Amino acid sequence: MARKVYSDKKTNPEKIEENKVKEAVSLIVYCIVVVAVMFLVVKFVGQRTVVLGSSMEPTLQDGDNLITDKITYRLMEPKRFDIVVFPYKENTSKLLIKRIIGMPGEKVQIKNGKVYINDTELKDDVYGNALMVDEGIVGDPVVLAADEYFVLGDNRNNSQDSRFASVGNIHRDDIIGRAWVRIWPLNKLTLLKHQ
Repeated sequence: MARKVYSDKKTNPEKIEENKVKEAVSLIVYCIVVVAVMFLVVKFVGQRTVVLGSSMEPTLQDGDNLITDKITYRLMEPKRFDIVVFPYKENTSKLLIKRIIGMPGEKVQIKNGKVYINDTELKDDVYGNALMVDEGIVGDPVVLAADEYFVLGDNRNNSQDSRFASVGNIHRDDIIGRAWVRIWPLNKLTLLKHQ
């Protein structure tokens, strides 16, 4: 049986008001800290990215939610076949997600629907095995600058990518990060394969 405890002291209204103010200040400080931490995580660590369209099928589907890793490329350079996120040149508020195919300094060309890097056919059957109908601006060889990458969507015949002037070659500074993990839909939760 619970015992009742009685206090001889009367409650001081000033103390109650002081405690309410302390609690309110504490809550405000807590909220500021949470918002600051969230801002730092989104700015420097990772951000949620939603896939719109079918240009990365079958790897990524329309509506997939990903976490884009912003730390990896602060420590190392992007690699061939990494899936990267970057802003669209014509509307920088829109993000694109594609796979790196050509590396800085390489000569890229599409002939007979296939990718050639430095005059050697690129064997990338795992990611994009469809023959490309539209060679775009790389029907003639294009040499990438020291800070440029050539990207393609995995769904090669349904992708706006480096073959087209609206996207073009991607500068290193424009890469926001590397697609890291699919978080939605939950039944497809997985780390993304790059190499």
